[in-house]
Parts: sequence; structure tokens; C-alpha cells
Amino acid sequence: MPMPNAIIGHAVRGLARRTTDLVNLLSRDDADAAAVDAVLRAHGETDPLDVSSADVAAMRAAALRLRAVFTAPDTGAAADSLNTLLARSAHPPRLTSHGGTTHWHVHVDGHDDAPLGEWFLTSACLTLSLVLTDRQRPPGGVCAAAGCERVFVDTGSGSPRRYCSQRCATRSRVAAHRRSRA
Repeated sequence: MPMPNAIIGHAVRGLARRTTDLVNLLSRDDADAAAVDAVLRAHGETDPLDVSSADVAAMRAAALRLRAVFTAPDTGAAADSLNTLLARSAHPPRLTSHGGTTHWHVHVDGHDDAPLGEWFLTSACLTLSLVLTDRQRPPGGVCAAAGCERVFVDTGSGSPRRYCSQRCATRSRVAAHRRSRA
């Protein structure tokens, strides 16, 4: 049965990129409030963000929990990880326009002024769940390149993705070629 690609549109792909950018940033020891603010603004956030060190700590904890989705060995394990995270953190879905300042969209955090850690975890879970249900396979993974631990979301229609970037894929192919010629 062909898999429809009805849900994964521009908005969900953008949210998925925001999720991976934040998980990758927050996995680094040098991530700070200014770096988180910069990533959020690069993905269209315009509100006064006022990211605190406590927000960064909560978001880092959320990123660590989200890595379980990216390291899941199969679709069932990824779904189980997402279901566990959603059961522990999500609230009933609600539509919001943030008082008319944005387009209408779904939130599963507690309220429009929820702490950034709660917002990040719940919105990331919602996004990754949409990717999984649309594609019927894990929503992403961890880069297969030696020494790279970056996560990625796979929204393509072909073979499952293995690398976070073309650069890592090329570097791995070149290394394999050199090993085979040695």
C-alpha cells in the first residue's frame, strides 16, 4: 500500500528542523541562553524570548529525553518512546494564535506561557509523531558518520537517511574508499 504524504508539509518540516537544531545545540556543553535564542529566532520566533539558564537546563533535559526517539532501532520503539514522552508531559491539544499574533496552530503544552522546557519537549514530540505517522517509519536518527552524534529528521520519500548532512555522507564515503584502497 503506498504511503500518503498528506501531513508532512512545509510547516511540519520546518518544525522538525527546529527540533533537530535545538537537540543538536543542547547536546553541546557550550549551549547557552544566547545560542538557544538565536536558534529559536532563526526558526521564526519573534516574541521577547528572555531565555534563562534555567530554561536552557530544562531544554537540555528535554533534548536528552528526545534522543531516545532518534536512537530507536525501529518504528515501534520510536512510537513507544514518543508515547511515553507524551504521556508524561503533554496536555490536551489546543489551538492557539497567541492572542492573534501568529497563525492558528496546535499546542500540547499547558498554556501559551508554559516554560520553554515544557514547550520544547511537547512541541517536539508532536512534530516527531506527525513525521512518524505520515511516513510509517522512525522520524529520524543519529548520524552514521564516525565521530558525529548529530540527530536528523528524515522527511524524504526514498531510502532511510543515514547522515545528518551531505558533508558527513561524503566524508564517510571518502574514508571507506580510502580504506578499501589501502
